[in-house]
Amino acid sequence: MLSALIIIPLLGALTLGLWPGSWQGGRARLFAGIVQSLSLVWVLYLGLHFDIHIPGMQFVESFAWVEPLGLTYQLGADGLALPLLFINGLLGLIAIWASPASIMRPRLYFALMLVISGAVAGAFVAQNLLLFFIFYELELIPLYLLIAIWGGARRAYAATKFLIYTAVSGNLILGGFLGFVWLGGGSSFNYDPTLAASIDLIPQLFLLGALLVGFGIKIPLFPFHTWLPDAHVEASTPISVLLAGVLLKLGTYGLVRFGLQMMPDAWTVLSPWLAGWAVISVLYGSLAAIAQTDMKKMVAYSSIGHMGYILLAAAAATPLSFLGTIMQMVSHGLISGLLFLLVGLVYSKTGTRDMTVLRGLLNPERGLPVVGTLMILGVMASAGIPGMVGFISEFVVFRGSIVVFPVQTLLSLIGTALTAVYLLLLVNRVFFGRLAIRPPTDAVTLDINLPPVSWAERLPSVVLALVIVALGIQPHWLSRWSEATSLLAVNPPVTVAQVSDASPVKPFQP
Repeated sequence: MLSALIIIPLLGALTLGLWPGSWQGGRARLFAGIVQSLSLVWVLYLGLHFDIHIPGMQFVESFAWVEPLGLTYQLGADGLALPLLFINGLLGLIAIWASPASIMRPRLYFALMLVISGAVAGAFVAQNLLLFFIFYELELIPLYLLIAIWGGARRAYAATKFLIYTAVSGNLILGGFLGFVWLGGGSSFNYDPTLAASIDLIPQLFLLGALLVGFGIKIPLFPFHTWLPDAHVEASTPISVLLAGVLLKLGTYGLVRFGLQMMPDAWTVLSPWLAGWAVISVLYGSLAAIAQTDMKKMVAYSSIGHMGYILLAAAAATPLSFLGTIMQMVSHGLISGLLFLLVGLVYSKTGTRDMTVLRGLLNPERGLPVVGTLMILGVMASAGIPGMVGFISEFVVFRGSIVVFPVQTLLSLIGTALTAVYLLLLVNRVFFGRLAIRPPTDAVTLDINLPPVSWAERLPSVVLALVIVALGIQPHWLSRWSEATSLLAVNPPVTVAQVSDASPVKPFQP
């Protein structure tokens, strides 16, 4: 059942790339949208058959592949993976819909997006370390090409920087996996949370350090973050949605799955340092966002801060904070996707993202009133206003972390206040006041009549806004999938071999 999440988009990509004849942009986008819709519907179908009371892996698939290397095709999904599969399916569909039909080389463009969707789904469900690494690396080249071909003026620099950083990340992760299996005395790379019991603490610390840096680059955490603002600024809007909403979650997922769950002893030793690292990332990302004048770069730096919350919750390693890591991953994916979509609409209608130039876009007659309204909603969600999914996810993170790291949690709360500061600066400068453009080379303010935003252009943002509000009003729709998994997250979790013996547990009530 899980293989379908990989096969459907990859077959769609092959069809787009190899089908004879020419495809217009609209036809290619429609085909890619149908394929991605099938993937999303399949995730929802899996959700209907997912037993929320079982903390271990479900829908397990396993067969031998390259046995001499210890590589088996082994898949499984639990309460950590399933919500991320939903985000991958939803944001992948939104990114396809938000892509213009007139884009050049449409077949290649949409085929690459489908490859990314299949690779990310594979990474989330892989239960073999080498298999995870294969899927982790598979999304690298498609994303590099999407930035290098369809990016902005400095796309070659941004794409190359992304490629180098991600390649280093992959090498560190592979080295950690190889060392883990070698020191554990095993011959298989199958995911086994009990393998660390046979490894001394000092080697565990070195292995965990390699994974922390490798996944820290992908998340990204300070000081490994410098590739992210450049990639976001030069990437097109749909690619920024995928990058922030989905691809960064490979880093946080890997850190939790292969760091916290596989090496709990080493994680406990390093957890105070990880909490401090989280505080630095939160405060740095928030302060750097305040200093930006480019709307897109501001949202990019905000991602660094919000990723720090996930590290803080993972460092605390309580059942509630573990649940917070999952909710924050989903919350950030939805909110960052919405903000990048809206910044893209502003840029497409005004030709600039400079906050020192734009004024009064909330004007109901000649401006972008719907875009401005949705932007205010997205800002409130990102700042943690009650009634939005951002509030409940951050609350669960802080409530679960403060019992273990009270000082670090209180310092991270400052980041929430700073989030409100820089995003309110964005809204106040760009959307309020008299509608005008102030060119930096001209002292004269130009009054403008902006082109209207069609409903087809608004729809992706409206869908994300509705999901953000719905999950904020009823957070149990999100938390219920992961409560059982969170209960056992800080203990040896259920392995694939133990699924048949797993007994239901009472759901955790935050």
